[in-house]
Amino acid sequence: MRLPGPFQIDRVLEFEWPARAPDFLLTGISTADILRTRTGSDPRFVDPATGLLTMSFHSLVITTDRGRILVDTCVGNHKDRPMIPEWHQQQWPYLARLQQVGLSPDDIDFVCCTHLHGDHVGWNTQLDNGRWVPTFPKARYLFAAPELEYWQAHHAADPDSIYRRPWEDSVLPVLEAGLVQSVADDAELLPGICLRAAPGHTPGNVVIEIDDGQARAVLSGDVVHHPVQIERPDWCSNFDLDQPLARTSREALLERVADTSALLMGAHFAGPAALQVRSTSQGYFYADA
Repeated sequence: MRLPGPFQIDRVLEFEWPARAPDFLLTGISTADILRTRTGSDPRFVDPATGLLTMSFHSLVITTDRGRILVDTCVGNHKDRPMIPEWHQQQWPYLARLQQVGLSPDDIDFVCCTHLHGDHVGWNTQLDNGRWVPTFPKARYLFAAPELEYWQAHHAADPDSIYRRPWEDSVLPVLEAGLVQSVADDAELLPGICLRAAPGHTPGNVVIEIDDGQARAVLSGDVVHHPVQIERPDWCSNFDLDQPLARTSREALLERVADTSALLMGAHFAGPAALQVRSTSQGYFYADA
């Protein structure tokens, strides 16, 4: 996707995940609840016959004249994820799809993970002769300091955490390789590309705001997991560690971008990667960018 100004954003798909029961993602939400929403009739995001959700797992690559930033690295290949069979020991053509947008791993200057859940760090590493090695060896891996500090303390206190495997195979190897740069949660990564704290989903969760002087975009990670949460920002994800705080961050983000030209680009939006937010008499809804 070429923004009107000098920045370009490309979507690199890992996989699409159709027919997910709403209560897998959204706390206490049924298919009937989904079908009562306007989003429930949009076949790009919901099966209108069943109320089941479609989700995408993809990275977004921001290209500027100062460098390329790859945002969120999905689940990854050969990862041991038995709790979610669809993620377990997969072999997706992710790197081939990166090549389809004209890039190789060596072309990536920065990797920025909006947070350190397993489906946002997986391609930080790849398996090479039985060892996890950085996939993007020339890149600096940028993690917001509050996020990195939280997970370091979490794993020190609970070595058997359910989050242990992604930490060990996708985060520790890049830390040990000396490629990680801890940055403030309001850091300017490159001119016109800034982090903004959006805690709740995880304690140090961030979004990435882009303003090249001609166009704006917000890469929202998991602040908005699914477009139905634009319409229903009160619906929280089962994966939010602090649901009330996550709701506050989501509502603040929607208020910030509503009725502007800003693109909202979610880490799991299927179909179009970018939407715009519009105010309605009932709250918010989305429009195609």
